[in-house]
Amino acid sequence: MQRANPASFREAASRFATGVAVLTALDEHGSVCGMTANSFVTVSLSPPTVLVSVMPGRMHRAISATGRYCVNVLPDHGRDLSRHFASQPNTGAAPDYDIVDGLPRLQGCIAWFACEVTRLVDVSDHTLIIAEVSACDHRDTTPLVFFSSRYHRGAGVPVER
Repeated sequence: MQRANPASFREAASRFATGVAVLTALDEHGSVCGMTANSFVTVSLSPPTVLVSVMPGRMHRAISATGRYCVNVLPDHGRDLSRHFASQPNTGAAPDYDIVDGLPRLQGCIAWFACEVTRLVDVSDHTLIIAEVSACDHRDTTPLVFFSSRYHRGAGVPVER
């Protein structure tokens, strides 16, 4: 099978606008760890199920050890927080969180999902982590959006039907 050029694939994939989410969990020492997720999707409504894609590292180890994680959807002003968890720390973006249902939830997120792992699927250099949602909540505000390899403020304007 012929494969797409990785650089072309990255450019084409960047044209799919996504919300920006940060995964958080407690590691084996009880310390909060997190990462900006480039892949978060809902899979099913019944039961509520989501999928994230994670590379090997601290976050992968924490989720594998506990079988739990939290997805935090960032608001339009969350760019620095996203960068912080994408290994680009900024002193102005120290994360504030509360422990909710035994998981770290970022303060100010516009939606959060407490997730219980049901399946791990290794694909190339990532693991797809499928989980059922045990709790969630949201608030109505504008999301942070990632498109064309840049952050944008979501317009929040519905498209006419």
